[in-house]
Amino acid sequence: MSKVEEFEALRPLLFSIAYRMLGSVSEAEDAVQETWLRFDGSATRPTSTKAFLSTTVTRISIDVLRSARARREEYVGPWFPEPLLTDPYQDPARSAELADSVSMAALLLLERLSPLERSVFVLREVFGFGFDEVAAAVGRSEAACRQLQVRARRHMRAGQPRFEADRQEREELAARFFDALREGDVGGLRDLLAADVSMVGDGGGKAPQLARAVVGAENVARLLASVFPRMARIDVTFEPHEVNGRPGAVFRDRDGKVLHILALEMLDGSVHTIRSVINPDKLGHLGPVADAWAVDREVRSAIPADPSANAKRRRRAL
Repeated sequence: MSKVEEFEALRPLLFSIAYRMLGSVSEAEDAVQETWLRFDGSATRPTSTKAFLSTTVTRISIDVLRSARARREEYVGPWFPEPLLTDPYQDPARSAELADSVSMAALLLLERLSPLERSVFVLREVFGFGFDEVAAAVGRSEAACRQLQVRARRHMRAGQPRFEADRQEREELAARFFDALREGDVGGLRDLLAADVSMVGDGGGKAPQLARAVVGAENVARLLASVFPRMARIDVTFEPHEVNGRPGAVFRDRDGKVLHILALEMLDGSVHTIRSVINPDKLGHLGPVADAWAVDREVRSAIPADPSANAKRRRRAL
């Protein structure tokens, strides 16, 4: 095989490692491209191309992650990973585990780890690399990597829910959720939400947020039921779509441009967390991005979704 063929065969794996390390599609793609440049510029062929490329993309990702920490500390509002609609790495024998490792919740837990802990966890726990390979990739001894793995596991387990819904339950619950959302059905939404459900938005200061943080089934249900019918009036549409291995939806303006992404997390048979990503910098990899400010202005001036609102206004005027 030529260098190009070898690299392209491993590109999905390299991207999947980098994305789990960085939580950013654009940064992961840049890391993979830099890995190719180093591989192509190498005068000798490595004994194991997979080991060489995995080590290279891991070390590049560690460097990027270290520099990104300062930027994320200055980030406006909550920070979420860039949404991933399709993970290119496919391993039928471990597909469920891979989906779990790329969920929004898992990536946010990974943010708690140091760059070295994160790299060891991703290589060892997600992709099953041997400790000798992990040690070579991160430039530490095998004993040190085992200690890093223990610490990373402890942090990850401490933040993981105990009774997460299985795939079929998630899909059924999501279908009912989005049906109720289309109808603006407050009661229907409320019945599907956990009592302590939270809805959080990531606009990064660059777009109007649907919600910085709204908590409680009643509050979240009323917000959703009031906003989305108004959005529908100005031809905003949404299509249910898997987001980071979990149920979600892609929202588009009347021109088909991506407006924002909604991602759901289920727990104990209810929707426990709703995350909205509307920062345009995090949506560009999905296609043309809508002007969220313009959509927000149009929504605010739209006819109220509640038919009784007009009557109330008329009565006040009289």
